[in-house]
Amino acid sequence: MSFVSLHSHSPFSFLDGASNIEELVNRAAELDMPALAITDHDNVCAAVKFYNAAREAGVKPIQGVEITLEGGFHLTLLARSPRGYAAICSLLTRSHLDNPRGEPAVAFSGLEELKEVIVLSGCRQGEINQLILQSQYRKACQRAQEYLEILGRENFYIEMQGGCLPGDSFLNRRLLELAQHLDIEMVASSNVHYACHQDFIIHDLLTCIRTLTRVQDIHPRRPLNGENYLKPIPELKKIFVDFPGAVENTKRIAEECQGVFHNNQVHLPSYSDRRGETPGQMLSRLTFEGATSRYGRINGRVRERLEREIEVIEKLGFADYFLVVGDVARYARSRGIRYAGRGSAADSLVVYCLYISEVDSLQRGLLFERFMSPERKGLPDIDIDFESRYRDEVIDYVYRRYGEDRVARVATYNTFQARSAVRNLGKALGFTEAELGHIVKRLPHTHADKLRQVLSTLPELKNSPLQEGRFQLLLEISERIAGFPRFLGTHLGGVVISSVPLLNLTPLQKSALGPIITQFDKDDVEELGLAKLDLLPLRTLGVISDAARYIKESGQEFDYGTIPLDDQSSYEMINQGDTIGVFQLESPAQRSLQAHFNARHMEDMVASMALIRPGPIKGNMVEPYIARRHGQEEIKYLHPRLKPILEKTYGVVLFQEQVIEIATAIAGFSAGEADRLRRVMTHARSEKVMQEIGAEFIEQAQNNGVDGDLAREIFACIRGYASYGFCEAHAAAFATTSFKTAYMLKHYPVQYYTAILNNQPMGFYPPYIICSEAQRRGIAILGPDVNASDTDFKTEGKAIRVGLKQVRGISCNELRHIAEERSRGVFVSPLEFMERSRINRDVMENLIKCGALDSLYKNRRQMLMEVPVWIEELQNKSQGEQLLFKNHPGGQVHDFKNWEKEAWERAILGLDINSHFMARMREELRRRHIYSSKEVKKLPAGKMVQIAGTLFRPHRPPTRSGKIVVFFSLVDEFGLIDVSLFEDLYMQYGDFIFGEQIAPLLVKGRIQRRGNGVSIMARKISFLQ
Repeated sequence: MSFVSLHSHSPFSFLDGASNIEELVNRAAELDMPALAITDHDNVCAAVKFYNAAREAGVKPIQGVEITLEGGFHLTLLARSPRGYAAICSLLTRSHLDNPRGEPAVAFSGLEELKEVIVLSGCRQGEINQLILQSQYRKACQRAQEYLEILGRENFYIEMQGGCLPGDSFLNRRLLELAQHLDIEMVASSNVHYACHQDFIIHDLLTCIRTLTRVQDIHPRRPLNGENYLKPIPELKKIFVDFPGAVENTKRIAEECQGVFHNNQVHLPSYSDRRGETPGQMLSRLTFEGATSRYGRINGRVRERLEREIEVIEKLGFADYFLVVGDVARYARSRGIRYAGRGSAADSLVVYCLYISEVDSLQRGLLFERFMSPERKGLPDIDIDFESRYRDEVIDYVYRRYGEDRVARVATYNTFQARSAVRNLGKALGFTEAELGHIVKRLPHTHADKLRQVLSTLPELKNSPLQEGRFQLLLEISERIAGFPRFLGTHLGGVVISSVPLLNLTPLQKSALGPIITQFDKDDVEELGLAKLDLLPLRTLGVISDAARYIKESGQEFDYGTIPLDDQSSYEMINQGDTIGVFQLESPAQRSLQAHFNARHMEDMVASMALIRPGPIKGNMVEPYIARRHGQEEIKYLHPRLKPILEKTYGVVLFQEQVIEIATAIAGFSAGEADRLRRVMTHARSEKVMQEIGAEFIEQAQNNGVDGDLAREIFACIRGYASYGFCEAHAAAFATTSFKTAYMLKHYPVQYYTAILNNQPMGFYPPYIICSEAQRRGIAILGPDVNASDTDFKTEGKAIRVGLKQVRGISCNELRHIAEERSRGVFVSPLEFMERSRINRDVMENLIKCGALDSLYKNRRQMLMEVPVWIEELQNKSQGEQLLFKNHPGGQVHDFKNWEKEAWERAILGLDINSHFMARMREELRRRHIYSSKEVKKLPAGKMVQIAGTLFRPHRPPTRSGKIVVFFSLVDEFGLIDVSLFEDLYMQYGDFIFGEQIAPLLVKGRIQRRGNGVSIMARKISFLQ
C-alpha cells in the first residue's frame, strides 16, 4: 500500500503549520511516501522552497493551495502542470486583490477558470462537509453536482479525512454515499499540520497566538487532539481500511501532478521604445552616447571595454534589462531626484556610461566579471539608492511605464526572532504582559534558536526570569519556531519587472503599507526567472539635496558634482575622527579607524569602506592592513604575480575583485571562471566542494608555471580571505558619497547639520547628539518659536532654529494650521495663538513648556496656569468679542527655574537647547575628580580616569576570537567619548550596560590613544550617584 499526503500545511500557512518545510519532506521520505503536497492557506509562498527541499530529499513535490471560498468554505487545489499552477496563481491574485486585505475569498464562479487543476472537496470547513454536518445531505448532493459541472468529473474528488475528530466516522460514511450516488472519485487525506505527533503542542500554541487566546481558554479554532501529523502508512491503512480506493487515489493523483516550474526560463522585462532597433543596438547606441558625454573623445581602452561588456550582455540576453534600468535612472534625472548606483553593478563601465552609477570602473581597474560573465548563472541585480522622499515616485513611474500587471514589489517574510517568539508564546502560555515586557526588553535582537545560548553567556540575563523552570517550555517552543514566518512584509526596495503578466508566475496581494507585493521573497523570485531591481531609499541623498539648497539660499555657490576629492581640510577632519553625521564614517568603529588610518586620498577612503565590516574584522584583516600601511609590518607577496594585484592594499586580500585577479594571474582562469571560484569559496557548503575547486586551482596553477606547493599556499591564503572580502565597486560608490558629505560638513556645517535634522530618522546618531555636535562646533541651537520656527529645522545665519515638528505630540494638521495662520500675520499673544492655531490643550502646554511661546510672554509657569482659563474663555466668548491676554486671577507667579526649563525642553523636544543637564553637575564632578569628555581627550595615554555620562548605543560586534567585546559611548555636555569593555569585565558589569538605565554611568578606566583617536578601556562601571 502506498499513500501520498495531498493536504499538508507548512509554516507558510501563517501560524497554522507547526513543522518547517525540511521537517515535512524529510518525514515523508522517512515514511517512504513517493510524493508530498503543500497546501497552505490562500498562498503558495512555500512553493519554491518546498520544490528545492523535496527534490533534495528525493520526494516528488506537488504544488497546491487551500483556498477560501466566499462564505468561508475551504477547497483544496493541486496543480497538474505549469498551466495549472498559473491558474492557481491567477485565482489567488483575484481573491486577494478583489477583497479587503487579509480576507481573501474566491467566488464559486471563479472556479470555472481552473484548468489543469485537481480539486479536492476540502476539510471539515469544506462546503459539502459543512452541509452534511448541518444535516443538509440533499443540499450537499446538489452542491457537489455543481462542483462537478464547473470543474469536470476528471478534476474533482471528494476528500475524506482521518477520523480523528468527533463525528468523522459519520461524515465519512455520508461522503461515501454521496460519492457513490454521484459517481465521484474519493481521495483520502490526513490534513497534516506538523510532521510528528509530539509537535501538536507547537500547533496548539501557534493557534493560540493566531486567535489571541491563552492555553487555558476555550476557542473553537483550537485543535482538539494531536492527530494532524504525517502518519506512518500502517496507521493510515488502519484509518482508511474501509476506503482502499480513496487511498489508492492519492498515488494516482500524485502521478498526474507534474513539475510546475520551468527550469532556466527567465522573464526579463522588455524595453518597448526602441524605434526599430534591437535591444543590443539601442543599448550600444545609448552607451556610447553616454561615453561621449562622460569622456569627450572615446579612446581605444574605453571602446574595447564597452564593446566587450555589451557583447556579454547581449549574449546573456540582458540588454532589455539594462535599458529598463537606464530608463529608470533617466527618469530620476529628469525629475531632479538625486540617486546613486551601488553594489557590484558599479564594476560595469556600461552602467557608468548609462549614468546609473558614478563609479568609473575603467579608471579604477574594476572587473566587469565580478558583476557579470558568460560563466555566471543567475540574473543581473542592480541596486540604486534614491532620495527617500522621492523613491516611491520612482517606483510609481516603473508601474506606469511597464504595466501594473508586470511590476510588483518583492515580499519579505517577517519571522519569529527571540523577542517576538518569547512575547507571543509567553502570552499564549498565560504569562502577564508586565512579566514578558520586563523579560523581552533585556533580550538581544537575535534568532530565537539562540535563546539558551544567550541566556548562558550574557551577564545581563543571568538574573532573567527565563532562567526559572517555569519558563523552560517557553524556551523550548521558542527555539522550535525560530524562523517561522509571522506575516508577509514588503522588501525595502526590491521590485520585479516581468515580460509576462506576473499573476502567471506568482500570486499578488496587498501589503500592509499599500503596494502590491509578490508572495515570494527576493531569493525565490530569482529562481522563478524574474529579474529584480533594488530601488532603495537613502536619507543621506535627501541630506545632500537639502544641504545644497540651504547653501544656495544663503547666497553661496555650490555644486555637489564638482566637490574636489582631494580637499585636504576634509581629510584632516576625517583623520581626527570628527565625522559624526558623515555617511558611513560616523560609527565608533569607523571614527576609531580614521583617527589612526591617516587617509590621504580616495583609495584610502575606498579601503576604509571595506575594512570596517564584520567579515574583515572576523578575518583579522584590519590590524595587518594598518600595520603595513604605516610601515610597522613587512609586506610580503607569495609570488611576484601577486604584487600588482595586492600592492594597493599592502598585500592584504581586501576586495572580492582581487580574488578574481589572483585566480586569473596564478591559475590562468578566465575572469568568469575566477569569479566562479570566488563564489564557491564564499558560499561553499561542504569541504568536498572546496577540495574539488582547490584541486582544480592547483592543477591549473601548475600548468601556468607555478610550483605546486606554492599554489597550495596561495589557494589557502585566498580561501581564508575570500569569504571576508568586500566588493570594491560597492566600496568605491560609498566612498565617493562618504567623502563628499565630509566635505559638506567641513565647509558648510550649519546647512549640513540642518539637513540631517530634517531627514530623521537616519544614521547612527539621534538628533540630540547631532545638535550637541553642532554646538561643539560653535553653532547655536535656537529653541522653537511659534513666530520664528518653520515646521522643519532651518538655518538662521550661523545658527539652527528648531522646527515645531520636534515638539512632542504635535500633529501634521496642527503644524499646517500654525503655518497657515502665521502666513496671515504673526501671533501677538498666547491666547490669540491658541484661538487661531486650533491646537489641543496637551500640545499648547508642550509648546509653553519647551519655550515656543516665550516670544509672546516670558513666564512659562503663569502661561501653563492660564491655559484652563483660556480654554473656558474661548468656549464662552461671544461673536466679535476681542480676546486679550490677562494675568491669572491669583496674580503674578514666579517662573520656572532654569534647570526646570531645561528639563522640560529635554522631555518635550528630546534636545538640550541651552545647557546639558550634566553641565549643572560639573562643579561637583570636578570635586570628585570625575573628568569630562573634553578633558579626557587632552590627557595622556595610560592615565587612569573617571568619567561620567549617559550611555549611548552599546553593542557587541563580531570578533575573530569569538570572545565578547562591548563598545559604547558616554555622552556629556561636551560631546561623547567611546568606551570598550573586554569579556571578563563585561561578565561583571553587563547589567549596567544592557539593563535598565536609571542614572548616568560612572566609568573608571585607562585612556587609550591610537593616532588621533582617544577612548577609554573600562575597568569599573557603576551608576553615578
